[in-house]
Amino acid sequence: MPPTLRRALGRWDLTALGVNQVIGGAIFVWPALVAAQIGAWSPIGFILIGLLSLSVALCFAEVGSRFEGTGGPYLYTRAAFGDFVGFEVGWMQWFSRATSQASIMSATAVALGYYWPAMTAGWPRAVFLAGLTSTFAAVNVRGIRQSAWVVNGFTIAKLVPLALFIGIGLLFVQPARLTTLPPIDIGQAGTAALLLIFIYGGYEVVPVPGGEAIDPRGDVPFAIVATVLIAMVIMTLAQVVAQGVLPDVAAHSTPMADAAAAFLGAGGALLIGVGSVISMSGNNAGQVLNGSRMLYALAEQRQLPAWLGRVHPRFHTPVNAILCTSAIALILALSGSLTAIASVSALARLLMYAGTAAATLRLRRATGAAMDVKPAGFVTPFGVVVPMVAIVVCAGIAAGATRDQLLWGCAALAAGAGLFVMSGGARALPDARRA
Repeated sequence: MPPTLRRALGRWDLTALGVNQVIGGAIFVWPALVAAQIGAWSPIGFILIGLLSLSVALCFAEVGSRFEGTGGPYLYTRAAFGDFVGFEVGWMQWFSRATSQASIMSATAVALGYYWPAMTAGWPRAVFLAGLTSTFAAVNVRGIRQSAWVVNGFTIAKLVPLALFIGIGLLFVQPARLTTLPPIDIGQAGTAALLLIFIYGGYEVVPVPGGEAIDPRGDVPFAIVATVLIAMVIMTLAQVVAQGVLPDVAAHSTPMADAAAAFLGAGGALLIGVGSVISMSGNNAGQVLNGSRMLYALAEQRQLPAWLGRVHPRFHTPVNAILCTSAIALILALSGSLTAIASVSALARLLMYAGTAAATLRLRRATGAAMDVKPAGFVTPFGVVVPMVAIVVCAGIAAGATRDQLLWGCAALAAGAGLFVMSGGARALPDARRA
């Protein structure tokens, strides 16, 4: 009997995976960007958009309670809308993860370059990127528990400096900087809302390793909702501190480090600087885990060559998918041309969110036998209201996408369509649609 993936992830492992992806390096610079648009309204904006993001997360929770396999949104949209739609969602999931992994590795080298300038170019940069990629790939090959320990460790390590920043910083907040609400127009509110929607992105990774979760139908809904709520509390309070401590937070390119320096001195700035590197490294570790599982899921469902779905006989991990995803991410990082391909993430996120919200409605009307999915263990409240709100959120993402993002996204979709045809995805056997 061929080896299979090992179920070893609990609900808090999945939650750590989600929090690790949502709270990345961007949290250390976003306070200034949001405040530049809506000023002291920013903490309220974080809460409101957090609740809107929760509408999408609840759709993931409901549909996730029907499945036990690996793939997340790929499985959901494939069951609801067929092979081609599912493949495109899965392909875009993997592509966005691989490019994101490459961009985060590059950003980590830049962050370290502040202390070691040689790290930003030439062979030192190449050696660092290769070493980072090899380390995380090796951990992932060794086992899902080892991967979870690393992600859990990085998640705790990134939350510690944030907790210190918030806990101590709240004592130095000037209330007037949060209560003097400036007038804002619709354009400013809309721009801030789109920024915040993207800030909350990342929770969609929670159901991807469902095939390695102990109780995916119960734990995925818990973890994905917990991820959004935890992220909302942390990011809102971080905004409160940064905005309440600095006289003009929008004028700072490194707002959290500058705020920490204001009430903790140079040590505070160093704490946040180290925290940002840890945060990016943890995010990178999570990208390896999730990106490889997406490639594995496509192969498992016979929509990509079977060798990509090979499971290591000793470690029970998708070894070829891990090595392939890591190698491609390293090549992209070394190339240094990430701006254009990273634009694909906007459309990829739109497909995952909108596809899952639509699948929520579609699978409610389908019988388990007809769609080969299980009954929902969790149902979002208020009928169709939550999925429809989630679709409106997706429309906001689409409205905020730039021309380049849409063009590169469509190019990636076209490449996916070509790959679908070449791989014989349209001729996948019916029994490949497994939950």
